[in-house]
Amino acid sequence: MTQPPGEHDGIASPRNHGHVGHSHHLRDIPAVLSPIARWIVIGSLSVIGLAVVAGAIVLWPSEHDHAIPMQFRSADGGPITTVDGVVVAQIRGACLNPLAGTVSLEEQFQIEGVAPNAPCIQNTVRLESGADEGRYTLLEVPTNRAQSGTEPGAVAPPADQLDAPQAGQPSLKVGDKIRLSSLPGPDGSSRYTFFDYRRGIPTLVWGLLFVGAVVLVAAWRGLRSIIGLAFAFLVLGVFTLPAILNGESPVAVAVVSAAAILFVVLYLAHGVSLRTSSALLGTLTSLILAGVLSWLCIETMHLTGLSGDQTTNLQVYQGSISIDGLLLAGFIIGTLGVLNDVTITQASAAFELSAAGGPTRVATFPAALRGGRGHIPSTVYTLVFAYAGSALPLLLLFSVAQQPFASLLTTDAVAVELARSFVGGIAIALSVPLTTVIAAALTRPAGAPAVTAASAAPPAPTAPAPSTPAPPVVDAPTTRPATGRHSLPEE
Repeated sequence: MTQPPGEHDGIASPRNHGHVGHSHHLRDIPAVLSPIARWIVIGSLSVIGLAVVAGAIVLWPSEHDHAIPMQFRSADGGPITTVDGVVVAQIRGACLNPLAGTVSLEEQFQIEGVAPNAPCIQNTVRLESGADEGRYTLLEVPTNRAQSGTEPGAVAPPADQLDAPQAGQPSLKVGDKIRLSSLPGPDGSSRYTFFDYRRGIPTLVWGLLFVGAVVLVAAWRGLRSIIGLAFAFLVLGVFTLPAILNGESPVAVAVVSAAAILFVVLYLAHGVSLRTSSALLGTLTSLILAGVLSWLCIETMHLTGLSGDQTTNLQVYQGSISIDGLLLAGFIIGTLGVLNDVTITQASAAFELSAAGGPTRVATFPAALRGGRGHIPSTVYTLVFAYAGSALPLLLLFSVAQQPFASLLTTDAVAVELARSFVGGIAIALSVPLTTVIAAALTRPAGAPAVTAASAAPPAPTAPAPSTPAPPVVDAPTTRPATGRHSLPEE
């Protein structure tokens, strides 16, 4: 039976030629788009990297002497000198002991009014460093019993809190390891007061547990992330803080610092690859958006950041620092962690979906985006609750101020934390589609293999079908026109 022209098995008709050509065009996309996207990403990151290096050179801090704030200044105007000590004995006695802070060769001090319910706790401390090492001093800690209760606005403490130290006083116990500040007395000898607890060994132990847990679970990648974290703190300590104190723009310093940290941390933890590069470019772009949003938020909400004592003290002793710029810099650096988490997750999702059988980049993008949408709520919760936890004492203080709730939310201290949450949440939401687009453009979907030379060639013209059917060939393989090999299935 004679078949219509073009419908012979393996032979494409002129109508089919058009369809086959369309199929070839679709298959050209992975081979053309991937190199273009790759070079765009590499070029963009190279330009940003050079800009970061140039910015670090321009903003690098010089050696300058800075005034020491009052709370960190000793009597002679220099930095506070501290020594180590350990509490060796406690006894209840009368307050205002003239021997408090003095140095003695003996452990025993003369204490007046010794009684179980005396208003002050007298702590004998053995000095373990400094010029008076091996000697003893007396620290006096007043309890709530020492309050007269007649001060304006004073509230009588509960009965079960009468023997507790007053607000702002340390709760010392025998065996506590502490630090004491050394001040010159009237006679020239040193006088000692409580400065802080010694936390060196506990901090080291918890740090080792943290490193051990990360390395145990994440192995070599976890160790590299720890090294990246150490680099981040090195940048903050060596460049960021000194440059801001030197009078440089806090925003410029924060942007350069954040970009430098991201380059090292991401490549160190996740390796040098297109996947990491897409996450890095997505993070840097989202960071710029977060900076713009932070500026708009600060301007429209009229945030000052002066509600914190630290900011006020800094403005007094370092008047050259822009408080608004410092607030904006804090917003930028504060978004680093959450943006890094979201972008690397989105980049990994796009590449994994593509390698698992994604037919095209257009199909990979919505699939990866659906996963990112599920990640956004949990990340926003993490961000908001972290800020709420840091501001919890402030919220408790405001809760007893007997002010309308809406009024409390708009105070500068609370509004700053709300603004951080708003900006961080918006930046997270925008970083998901942005990073997904970049990662999807760099993937090579498994369902769309690269074009070979044979398949990319245009199909050869086909000969018209014979007017009479060809006689069957017995015990011989059936031959087909060579053009049938170039016919591609529809996608």
